[in-house]
Amino acid sequence: MITDDQKAKLTTLASELVNQENASILVEPQDRSTGYWFGGGNVIQDRDGSILICGRYRNYGDSRTGVGAGERGLELAIFRAPDVDGDFEKIVSFSKTDLAHSGMDIVSIEGVALHLNPDGIELFISTEKDAEYPERIIDFQKPGAGVWSIDRIHADRVEDLSPSNIEEIVPFGSDNPERLHCKDPWVFDLDNGDLVLGHCTHPFTWSSSGTAAYLRKAGSDNYEKITDDMLKRGPVWDISAARVTERLKVPNIGAFAGEGGLSLYFYDGAECLRQLDENPTAVSRPRGWSCEEIGGIAIGNDRDLSSIESISIEGPLFVSPKGTGCSRYVATLVTDAGIFANWQQSHDDLSQPLVGNFLPMDRVIEILS
Repeated sequence: MITDDQKAKLTTLASELVNQENASILVEPQDRSTGYWFGGGNVIQDRDGSILICGRYRNYGDSRTGVGAGERGLELAIFRAPDVDGDFEKIVSFSKTDLAHSGMDIVSIEGVALHLNPDGIELFISTEKDAEYPERIIDFQKPGAGVWSIDRIHADRVEDLSPSNIEEIVPFGSDNPERLHCKDPWVFDLDNGDLVLGHCTHPFTWSSSGTAAYLRKAGSDNYEKITDDMLKRGPVWDISAARVTERLKVPNIGAFAGEGGLSLYFYDGAECLRQLDENPTAVSRPRGWSCEEIGGIAIGNDRDLSSIESISIEGPLFVSPKGTGCSRYVATLVTDAGIFANWQQSHDDLSQPLVGNFLPMDRVIEILS
């Protein structure tokens, strides 16, 4: 059972790490206007010590009316910098055409995640494919819209990643329409070498968003489902969406000494999937909605990955001071010097560049001690 003091320390750690005021721009979107962003990926350290960031460029287009109105997710890109303070340069890029396979075109590229494994590097890719809903719910499919699922490619090194070996590993849920769409993968390693693959889910009606998780045991190519509902949606600000984007292992120090296996999770939440008009006499507050989510944190133990618990109950923890308030897709990297975080942040022009912040390890230790 986590104490109130431990919750307070983790909240402070997360707030200083995902610092909305101190964040610097890492990757610009292709245009500085509404509907344009870069993000939805993760950050890892390559074997040579350099920093790799992946994500997708998204241009304007509204999924509620199909993709004919715009390009939406049009490019997957990987960037490299010599260190967390360096400039990130694009080294790998894939288009929607590049990622098409099994006779289906790609309507939109969604979230992605890099992972170093003993044999090299792998990239998990979620895309909206030009596929049809199951017949019994076909009337719910919007013209021009597809279905989301997750693929994987792999290589010896990041520069050699190629769609030539692309394979689907999490198909869309045709037998589970309340979780029909599977997208935005995030991954981490357990101490025993097993891989945890999490992703968000959406029903065929696009009325909510949740979190599912799979386990790939060390040395195996099979993905075993852990849960369809890793983080339950909350009662207030995250009642419509609660999708995890990152796991950060809590250091076994200070107030957490002896708490082995404790993990902090970052998640995107929303009160509604469509923007709502506020009552002018009510308390004005950030609500979050589809593509403009805001963020919170949850806590879990690695011994039971089937369920984690939000500690951002009454309101969000991460809200941009600019634009719509959107702050989402948090990703983190722990180094000897500290913790590096990046996320999509709404700006006054309503674009969402990828921004980042670095928290020195001395400060991390101070907060948790």
